[in-house]
Amino acid sequence: MSVQAVLYVLAVILIAVGALPVRPRGLSLPLLGAACAVLAYAWPVITG
Repeated sequence: MSVQAVLYVLAVILIAVGALPVRPRGLSLPLLGAACAVLAYAWPVITG
């Protein structure tokens, strides 16, 4: 599995867990998931 795929899977997991009613303190899981998704999308440009 490529790094890009791992980042996309991590993003989906973080966004899904962030949608649950439990809120961790000081950490926005959906925002972290969105950041992982953007990183995965830009991965070919970053490593290119």
